[in-house]
Amino acid sequence: MSRVGKYPVVVPAGVELSIKDNVVTAKGKFGELSYSYDDSHVAAKLEEGKVVVSPLSQSQTARALWGTTRAQINSLIKGVSEGFTKDMELVGVGYKARMDGKNLVLSLGFSHDVIFPTPDGIKITCESPVQIKVFGADKQLVGQVAAEIRKYRKPEPYKGKGVKYSGEYVRRKEGKKK
Repeated sequence: MSRVGKYPVVVPAGVELSIKDNVVTAKGKFGELSYSYDDSHVAAKLEEGKVVVSPLSQSQTARALWGTTRAQINSLIKGVSEGFTKDMELVGVGYKARMDGKNLVLSLGFSHDVIFPTPDGIKITCESPVQIKVFGADKQLVGQVAAEIRKYRKPEPYKGKGVKYSGEYVRRKEGKKK
């Protein structure tokens, strides 16, 4: 029995949800998102303002997709109603970020600035020169954009310099001994 899949997903006020064939479409204040699930293993129904996902058999695949489908639909609804945010920090002398139109310009100690174009559906803001906030409705896209920004200069274990997520713990190593 799925521990996640057995709970219904509540559709909040201000979100329009429709389930047609095997596609769930949600429309809210942060845009419109859709998710297509595997209708050969799970079924989704809209009942009294709640989405109920149920497996069609007791096979391993159906039970695995039961919880996955429920979690994806929940992320879809939360994304169009509240949105998702990833906060990032730049640690290092001279490391800074700024917005130049739709491009994020990063100074990360290279001989040149790194220019990251903002994809559609994502809003990037720099609250201070060392803080970046990635916001969007699609949870997967927000995480992917944050990972691509972090990839330019990952935090290193000796001084902790680099681009890291807020609250991320960088495991430090001891340096050389004399």
